Amino acid sequence: MATLHFKGKTFVQNHHLTVKYHQLIPKKDKSLTDKVSLNDNLIIHGDNLKALKALLPTYAGKVKCIYIDPPYNTGNERWVYNDNVNSPMMQEWLGKVVDREDLTRHDKWLCMMMPRLKLLRELLRDDGIIFVSIDDNEVHHLRMLMDEVFQEENFRNLIVVRRGVKSVQGQFESIDKLAEGTEYVLVYTKSKDFRLNQFFIELFETRQGTWNNHWRGTDRPTMRYELFGIIPSTGQWRWSRERSLKAIENYKNLLKEFKKNGLSITQKEIDEYYLKKLAEGDDLDLLRLSSTGKPEHYVPPSDYKLGSTMWTDLLANRTKEIVDIFGMKVFENPKSIMLLKRLFGLAGVNRDSIILDSFAGSGTTAHAVLDLNKEDGGNRKFILVECEDYADKITAERVRRVIKGVKNAKDEKLREGLGGTFSYFELGDPIEMESILEGDKLPSYLDLARYVFYTATGEEFDPKKVNEKNNFIGESREYEVYLFYKPDIDYLKSTALTLDKAKELGSYKGKRRLVFAPSKYLDTDYLLEYRIDYCQLPFEIYKLRE
Repeated sequence: MATLHFKGKTFVQNHHLTVKYHQLIPKKDKSLTDKVSLNDNLIIHGDNLKALKALLPTYAGKVKCIYIDPPYNTGNERWVYNDNVNSPMMQEWLGKVVDREDLTRHDKWLCMMMPRLKLLRELLRDDGIIFVSIDDNEVHHLRMLMDEVFQEENFRNLIVVRRGVKSVQGQFESIDKLAEGTEYVLVYTKSKDFRLNQFFIELFETRQGTWNNHWRGTDRPTMRYELFGIIPSTGQWRWSRERSLKAIENYKNLLKEFKKNGLSITQKEIDEYYLKKLAEGDDLDLLRLSSTGKPEHYVPPSDYKLGSTMWTDLLANRTKEIVDIFGMKVFENPKSIMLLKRLFGLAGVNRDSIILDSFAGSGTTAHAVLDLNKEDGGNRKFILVECEDYADKITAERVRRVIKGVKNAKDEKLREGLGGTFSYFELGDPIEMESILEGDKLPSYLDLARYVFYTATGEEFDPKKVNEKNNFIGESREYEVYLFYKPDIDYLKSTALTLDKAKELGSYKGKRRLVFAPSKYLDTDYLLEYRIDYCQLPFEIYKLRE
């Protein structure tokens, strides 16, 4: 596999591992739900690298489908590199706008994308899939980067999507290049065993029936039998013997009905016969010997065609959709709902899947998820992350409006409202384990429980299992996990794992007890007797996963 080299790569390859876990602060006033929860649909405002890390304890290995629409790095977007990487060169990059005159803009973009892609991969299920929208400024670099992060064998497709040309006149005024009428969606899976769903595109005009060669090159000896006196020596017939013989009989009946012989029957007459039988409830097969002596089967008229990687029948961006919601243009180049819904169909997103978008923009991903749920009564869940200041006023507000309904919208479903809920979170302070005993920016009990459980066990944290009164925070395959903690410096200074507290853990249930506490007053013999692995806050959290 070819390797992509860029400035800063050595410093960002493992940067996602050094990013601190941050608290996620619930914002009831910005949510649309009775109970704010991390198990709800989510909208998170904050740096998406930190937010993705904060989501790991709850959602690692749980996300079915990821769609992202990152900055295309055109030189006109004025995005800023904000990752605080421990490198003098990259410290110089911090907070500076990346524009067309920046000779390192491709390097900065790749340094921004690499750690995010690595965290996104951790969040995907084993049967998960990721779609990334991009244009020709970075598509070549992104393909190589994703080959490295997701592995080359997990590349599936490069989809070409039509986009509106802003100025046709501009093509003739510039000698540099033609106006760009397409953009791309890169498709990767987490596993090479994943298979995409087929999809069909509606045709503007009904396509008349045709005839196809009945033989194909795949080699199944059981599908080689005599047909019109022919037995293939390699390859196979497309249908079973019984189906093929019945299809030949159907074609003979067709000829009798039109009182014709051989191939003199017209394609129009064949189509009319087929549609008549279909209307009568008989979806019949037809098989004949062609004028060149080859068996061929009938492909009936259709209003659809099998989709390919060339998506010219829809637009990547649809400003009209967001104008219908807000009454005005509040966002540049919002993605099309139809694009997202087609991608979800391709991914095999079922009624209970989780879909993540960490460059949420105007919130099209949430809109598409809610629209699908409205159509089939599904319970798909979205997770949006948006770092910009418009996260509440545009991203979340769009979701609020499509849930409740938009009175003057042209779309009927939108007027009625799609229903649903979401919980809004702000990215809070980092969970600085070294400062816990100093009482500096103490995390909540639930935030610290989520952090220590996932970090120590590598398994999903379930907040429903937490019993703070008994200091119980969950159970992994190997451990019952306990946390003695309160966001109170006096409690932390005075609390220790004692013999009484060890007894209060209850009877042994076959799993060792992993106990986090500021200190302990138990010797090794008692720890062995009560089957306790003690971890002192904050120093020993990582030891179990070394």
